[in-house]
Amino acid sequence: MSDQALAEDRLWSIEDASYYLGVPVQTLYSWRGQGMGPPGRRVGRRLRYRPEDVKAWVAGLSTDVAS
Repeated sequence: MSDQALAEDRLWSIEDASYYLGVPVQTLYSWRGQGMGPPGRRVGRRLRYRPEDVKAWVAGLSTDVAS
């Protein structure tokens, strides 16, 4: 991921979504395989995420943390 800010007016790559969420790319692939995580779409052979979908997914996460 480069030092430039994530653009809100384009689809995010899996690397962009990974950077935003602070999780490894492999975690996103794993979540996708389990039917979890933010919704992504195939654009050609590439996996892309709409920034608003990723942010909505984060907003919908439970705030409960196991002690």
